[in-house]
Amino acid sequence: MDKTRLKARRRKTWKGKGIQRPDDTVMTGGRSSDVVIPSGAVSANNVASVGHDLRSHTARIEHFVIPHTKDTSRRIVFVDTPGFDDTYIDDSEILRRIAVWLAKSYSDDMKLAGVVYLHEISQPRMMGAPRRNLEMFSQLCGESAMRNVILVTTKWEEVSLELGERRERQLRDNYWKRMLELGSQMLRFHSQHDHSSAWDIVNRILGNQPVDALQIQEEMVDLQRTIPETSAGRALRATLKELLAAREQMGEKLKEQGAENDERLRQAVDENKRTIDSISKQIRGLKIPMMKRIAGFLRSQ
Repeated sequence: MDKTRLKARRRKTWKGKGIQRPDDTVMTGGRSSDVVIPSGAVSANNVASVGHDLRSHTARIEHFVIPHTKDTSRRIVFVDTPGFDDTYIDDSEILRRIAVWLAKSYSDDMKLAGVVYLHEISQPRMMGAPRRNLEMFSQLCGESAMRNVILVTTKWEEVSLELGERRERQLRDNYWKRMLELGSQMLRFHSQHDHSSAWDIVNRILGNQPVDALQIQEEMVDLQRTIPETSAGRALRATLKELLAAREQMGEKLKEQGAENDERLRQAVDENKRTIDSISKQIRGLKIPMMKRIAGFLRSQ
């Protein structure tokens, strides 16, 4: 992708045809002087917000506005986004909601100051949903935006300092290593009642130059791609295929255990089948139509 070419031209108007829905949450009245800070895109449980610190939210995208700390003629727009581990909403729908908000704000020329990535230090290991969420986050942002990412660890009050620091080193030396090499920063959020900790995060972001765009914003607005054609869409489809294979394997094991004669196992089989059907539906929805793929091949020549 030619970054210079994308930055030099005026942002296209994104109409959201076939993607945006009437009940989607978007920012109306956005200004080019607005400073946008999305947070919680990989955590369904928390959001970094001034005045409320880290709090719990629903799976809907919410945004709230406060005056800029150094220029009262400008506004800071905090965007609370759901995580990709929600119990009641499909991952593909969560991706669509996040993509719609980001594409619309980018089309309205709103400036993105940085992105807050939240991780609970109380989690014993980086597997399953947290690891999938990290991959999705990376594909949403893209490497060029990593310098504006703040990696925030939370729930320090739930672990000993020694254990928390050991897990923090694992994040720094392994899972977050590439992001840190690209310019991301690590911070701790120590207490839900410590407003200064929240402001430390916000001020660190405001000290950076705004990022031109997240990868998914460029893909959807500048390059006019559909969600399945984006890097995040392709990554989610690959992840869902892995989950589908694991669920199908689980179904076979349940049958081997004699589910037909055990009500508890039979219920587990039925629940697993519903999950398989849901994942299969999401995979089909993220499939790029053949004509789109052919057109993409022709453009790349």
